[in-house]
Amino acid sequence: MSADSTTTTRSVLLYSDDAPVRAQVRQALGSHVGDIDLEWHEVATYDALVERVIPGRFDLLILDGEARKAGGMGVARELKNQVYNCPPILVLTGRAQDAWLASWSLADAVVPRPLDALTLSDTVEGLLEGSLQQGVNVQ
Repeated sequence: MSADSTTTTRSVLLYSDDAPVRAQVRQALGSHVGDIDLEWHEVATYDALVERVIPGRFDLLILDGEARKAGGMGVARELKNQVYNCPPILVLTGRAQDAWLASWSLADAVVPRPLDALTLSDTVEGLLEGSLQQGVNVQ
């Protein structure tokens, strides 16, 4: 990458209690989307997630809707209602038919599993650039 590059770095917090899911997301996205470098942070528990979500700390939250004990949809709704200037939230659902549930969650976007790398990348890039409209965008 050249020194005069316009690449920016954005911080992403990935929540899933399932290590293979976290690995799939990171593998699908890699270290950048478009001209945006991704700085990854991972948590596996609800408590660790809530402890780390401080306004301005992360540019995007990716939450596993299928996480046990505290699923990403419920957590998304809680964060959107309780965190001032909550960053955009992407919820990963177990199947495409679950996307309607995500509207309740107040998530900014939803991507179903199995993950499609291009769809996930486009969605993350749109959220980080602010080009996706507010509200649930189902991919």
